Amino acid sequence: MPLESAATPVNPRPEPSRRFSVAPMMDWTDRHCRYFLRLLSRNALLYTEMVTTGALLHGDAERFLRHDEAEYPLALQLGGSVPADLAACARLAQDAGYDEVNLNVGCPSDRVQNNMIGACLMGHPALVGDCVKAMQDAVQIPVTVKHRIGINGRDSYAELCDFVGQVRDAGCRSFTVHARIAILEGLSPKENREIPPLRYDVAAQLKADFPELEIILNGGIKTLAECQEHLQTFDGVMLGREAYHNPYVLAEVDQQLFGSQAPVISRSEALAQLRPYIAAHLAAGGAMHHVTRHILGLGQGFPGARKFRQLLSVDIHKSKDPLALLDQAGALLQGR
Repeated sequence: MPLESAATPVNPRPEPSRRFSVAPMMDWTDRHCRYFLRLLSRNALLYTEMVTTGALLHGDAERFLRHDEAEYPLALQLGGSVPADLAACARLAQDAGYDEVNLNVGCPSDRVQNNMIGACLMGHPALVGDCVKAMQDAVQIPVTVKHRIGINGRDSYAELCDFVGQVRDAGCRSFTVHARIAILEGLSPKENREIPPLRYDVAAQLKADFPELEIILNGGIKTLAECQEHLQTFDGVMLGREAYHNPYVLAEVDQQLFGSQAPVISRSEALAQLRPYIAAHLAAGGAMHHVTRHILGLGQGFPGARKFRQLLSVDIHKSKDPLALLDQAGALLQGR
């Protein structure tokens, strides 16, 4: 099917709010995870795992772009550094119905560094600007950037401002700032999320010096109370690992951060609403653990929580009737 031109409106939905979002997380925020998280919050902006331009242009693009309309508002995060390739992938994202396309300038993994992807691009602000401009010229949906506050060897505030300024001049208006530097040698991606200190003050200074830009804070945020505090300074907040390990934190996002009057969904209601999706996945030949691995975090802080997690992480692989096992786990959530 031919791609629609950038001049053709392909997404009738308004630009998504970035007041609250869930970070792109490799191996975690797949389509099953996003479907589940959407049951907890209607307003949270969800992001895909990072997808490289090579995977989309030379691999199974349909598989990487696949999503359910129930996931909207939804953004695709891209990894790459060749402007023409990123532009082509941005068009694929737009044509597939995504609400936003985001460029990864924050991942510190050796594997992506070798392909000039991720945090190493902070050392090449002019190239990032070229990438952003090429993507924006190709699509009508917003093009955003997620980055660190620096990398080792380029971690001064002046260099951060130079990066943001050049990318702004290329047309980007929304920046998600992980308020840590990235150490590009000697630390694993996990260590890079924990060892470099959080510097919310640096991100706050960035917002003060670039008041016209949308600045979203990411890194170390765990509670909605912290979100509300940060929203006094920033335009939005992005939760990462906490949203995955403790997904029920999303259940009150709509009420506390977006002013919704709808009742807060319970754990048991969320699982009941997820059950038909799981049944359809099984009917299509999928395995239940593809979905249920993402809901283990519902089992926290109540009698029976450990049994809930055991049923869906251990017993699930032995069961000949996985839906019956799911119902058994669901019974442990009744009234919660």
